[in-house]
Amino acid sequence: MRSVWFMIVLMLSLGLAGCLDGPTVSTSGQGDTRAEELVLPTWEVGDQWLYTFSTPQFGEDSARLVVGEVSEDDRLYQLGISNEREAQRHAVINHNPFLGRIVMEGLSVYEQGEIQPVFNFPWEVGQTWGFTLLGQTWTAETTSIYNGVADVVAQSEEGHRLTYGFSGREGFLDSLVWTDGDMVEQLRMTLNQAKSGYEGDVHFYQARDLLDSTYEENDNDIYDSFLDSGHPDGDAWDVLVWYLDVDISNGGSGTLTMKDHQGASPLTRAWGSGATEKGAIGTVPSISGDYSLTVTLRGGSSSLHLKVAGAIATQWTL
Repeated sequence: MRSVWFMIVLMLSLGLAGCLDGPTVSTSGQGDTRAEELVLPTWEVGDQWLYTFSTPQFGEDSARLVVGEVSEDDRLYQLGISNEREAQRHAVINHNPFLGRIVMEGLSVYEQGEIQPVFNFPWEVGQTWGFTLLGQTWTAETTSIYNGVADVVAQSEEGHRLTYGFSGREGFLDSLVWTDGDMVEQLRMTLNQAKSGYEGDVHFYQARDLLDSTYEENDNDIYDSFLDSGHPDGDAWDVLVWYLDVDISNGGSGTLTMKDHQGASPLTRAWGSGATEKGAIGTVPSISGDYSLTVTLRGGSSSLHLKVAGAIATQWTL
């Protein structure tokens, strides 16, 4: 008799535990996904997500994305990076679309000033929609939901493929992979950690590309230029952010000089035989007008990749 009562009490305890934890979504194939993990999350200042970013052109780096500001009037979150140098890097290499303004309704991002619904709340298997991101127009479908992660597969008109998962438990992307039409992986984002309560500085560099050029060995000096005309809305840039990848062959040499229209040289570099400089980043003052470049590269395989972006810098202290 005692064993019977024990089993009854045990079954009641298990039932009550489920009630205390809240309902789970019992749809086949969704694991222990809970109903609240399918709906739009609410972010707070200090929420943070640490990601690894990987691209074929720029290699691998990590960045901690942090909610720096919540604007109820504008219905916007402002998402920045905890490290200023990483914020500059992401501004000039421009491979992170999830920075700056994030619309509260749908966690939508901006592409060329237009709101793009990358996510589709509440998540439901089989739902389809479209958006523009990373220079591509996508048709997306939620293909599965499991253990709180909604998986999406999107195809672009140019044959690109975008796969990503949104974690309802962590409140943001669990992973993202962008593959181009030649099946070359252009971007991979992987979530390493999600936390709240960040304290410290948060940085965001709103940027636009001004120059992206690769120079190769030449017996003569190479001359180039670009125009700093400020942000399209009429504001001046706070700074210009530059990025360098340099390879000098054995026995070769290289130099770079950037001059503004006033004749000042805010950026000069020189490299000797066999030198390399990968992923170098820095800033120079923004002086509206033409900038001129002089590049020398000696040695059969010597090359230099230079990117320059105009940027408006924002900082929050949490």
